[in-house]
Amino acid sequence: MNKLLGAEPDLVLLDVRTPLEHGEVHVLQSRNEPLVGLRPKMLFDSGRLSKDRPVYLICRTGGRAAKAAERFAAEGFDQGVVVKGGTEAWIAAGLPVKRGEVKAISLERQVRIAAGALVLAGVVLGYLVHPAFIGLSAFPKSGRTSSDPNFSTESNHYQ
Repeated sequence: MNKLLGAEPDLVLLDVRTPLEHGEVHVLQSRNEPLVGLRPKMLFDSGRLSKDRPVYLICRTGGRAAKAAERFAAEGFDQGVVVKGGTEAWIAAGLPVKRGEVKAISLERQVRIAAGALVLAGVVLGYLVHPAFIGLSAFPKSGRTSSDPNFSTESNHYQ
């Protein structure tokens, strides 16, 4: 991908992460188009993307880029090409990135911290106040399996 960007500097590389994540670190030539508001038809109709050229999609590890490619396909555009491994693989390969001043805890990490705090609170309150508070410890697991489309309940892990 880096060689391709060097050979074709006007190549389109869309970073579909949040603006905060993009501001923290991103591939130099990437443009930020968050997955949340991604409307491929609008991008093509406005002329921001060309229908006769591929659109390379990148995120942190590839999951959101794959969803963006699915959205392109669902709207009738087959130009979406997922950059395997995402920004993490790009950095691991020692390729150039732009690091911003923004330092933030990722949303996934924030959720894990909150879930851990809830489990700890349930255990402590169950021990000190009333055993029924132990039930609080079950909420983080039940919420993760029911609300996260990437979580597989059969194998109990992220796909």
